Amino acid sequence: MKTTQSSRWLFAAAGATALMALGSSGAWAQDAAAAAPAEAAASTKYIFNTLLFLIGGFLVMWMAAGFAMLEAGLVRTKNVSMQCTKNIALFAIGGIMFWLVGYNLMYDGVNGGFIGTLAPKIIPPADNDPGSYAAASDWFFQMVFCATAASIVSGTLAERIKLWPFLLFVVVLTGFIYPIQGSWKWGLGWLSPDGDGSWIQATAGAKFQDFAGSTLVHSVGGWAALVGAIFLGARHGKYEGGRVHPMPGSSIPLATLGTFILWLGWFGFNGGSQLAIGTISDASSVSRIFVNTNLAAAGGVVAALLMTQAVYGKVDVTIVMNGALAGLVSITAEPLTPSPLWSIIIGGIGGVIVVLTVPLLDKMSIDDVVGAIPVHLLAGIWGTMAVPITNSDASFLAQAIGVGSIGAFVIVVSAVVWGILKLTIGLRPSLEDELGGLDKAEIGLEAYPEFGSGSQRVGL
Repeated sequence: MKTTQSSRWLFAAAGATALMALGSSGAWAQDAAAAAPAEAAASTKYIFNTLLFLIGGFLVMWMAAGFAMLEAGLVRTKNVSMQCTKNIALFAIGGIMFWLVGYNLMYDGVNGGFIGTLAPKIIPPADNDPGSYAAASDWFFQMVFCATAASIVSGTLAERIKLWPFLLFVVVLTGFIYPIQGSWKWGLGWLSPDGDGSWIQATAGAKFQDFAGSTLVHSVGGWAALVGAIFLGARHGKYEGGRVHPMPGSSIPLATLGTFILWLGWFGFNGGSQLAIGTISDASSVSRIFVNTNLAAAGGVVAALLMTQAVYGKVDVTIVMNGALAGLVSITAEPLTPSPLWSIIIGGIGGVIVVLTVPLLDKMSIDDVVGAIPVHLLAGIWGTMAVPITNSDASFLAQAIGVGSIGAFVIVVSAVVWGILKLTIGLRPSLEDELGGLDKAEIGLEAYPEFGSGSQRVGL
C-alpha cells in the first residue's frame, strides 16, 4: 500500500512525539528515583523522632506511678490514700493546665523574652505537623515533664496539708509557674536566645544549659516544696522537746518499688530530651545518655551506702533510695557530655548531698517527709552547676544566673500563692484530723483498714 506525503508527515510527527514522551518519562523516572531516597529518609526520621517523644513521654508518665508508690511507702499508713489521691489528681490537673495555657506560655512566641502566648495548645497545629516530628508527640512529652514538677511538691508536704489547697497550688504551678520559667530556656527565652548579641551571652560568655531539667523541672519543684514546707510547718510531734522524732513510713518495699519505677522512667526523661533519634548520631547520643544516667544513679546509691554507714554506723535504706534519685537528678542537666567515670562522680556527689542535708533540714525544723528538697532542689542545683565541668559550651556564671533567676522567680510566686491559700481557705487540717490521719478526714477511705488501731489514730 502506498502512502501519501501528508500521511508520511503524520507518522513522522507521531514518532517524534512518542520519542519525546519516552525521553521525558525517562527523565522523570530518574528524578523520581533520586527523590525517593530523600523522601524515605525524611519519613524515617519523622517516624523515629516521633517515636522517641512518645516512648520517652510514657516512660516519664510512668514516673508518676513511681512518685505515688515512693510517697505511699514513706508516709504512715493513715495517710497513704491521701498521697495516692494527690498524685493521680495532680497528673490530671497538670495535663489539663498545660494544654489550656502552659504549653503556649512556654513555647509560643517567646523570642528571647520572658513569656509566651496565653492561649490553649491547638493539636494538631493549624499548619499541620511541621518539622521532623509529630507536634502532638512533642506536646505529650513536654506535658509529662510539667506534671513531674508538681509530683515533687506532693511528697515534701505530705501528712499535714489539706487536699484542695494543695490541688489549687498545682493549678498555678503547672499552668503558670513552671511554663513561664521554662520558656526562659527551653522556649528560647532570655536565658537561651539565638545569636551572640544577647545579654546572657555577652555577660556570661555562654547560654544557660539545662539538658533535661535539673533546674527547670527538679529545682522548680524543690523550691515550691521548700516554700510550702515553711508556710505549712512541721507535722505535729516531729520536732518536740528539742529533739527530732522519727516517723517511719508504712512500707519500705513499696517505696523501693517506687524508686525503681522512677529509675526506669528517667531513661525517658533524659534520653527523650535528645529530641531526635532519626540519625546514627542521635541514636548514639541517646544510647550514651542511657549509660550515663544509669551510672549516675548507681554512683548516688553507692555514695549513700558508704556515707550512711560511716555517719550513722548502719545503712539507712530510705537515704540509699534517695541517693539513687539524687544521682539521677544530678546528671539530668547534662547526661550526654560526661564520661562514664564523671557520671558516677556527679551522681555520687548527689548522694553525698542527700546524706549531709537531711539532718541539716531537721536542725532547721523543716519537715520534708520524703526527702524531696535534698534530692530535687539541692542535687538539682549541684547538677546544673556541674555542667561546665564536662560541657565546654557552658560557663559557671551563666549556670549561676540561670539557677538564681529561676529560683528567685519560683520562691516569690510560690510564697504569694501559698500565702493567699493560707489566709483564705487554710493549708492545714485540724489537729484532730491530722492525728487521726488524712485518709479518714479528707478521703474517707483508709488504705489499710484492716490494720487500723488506736495508736494509728493518735499519730504514734
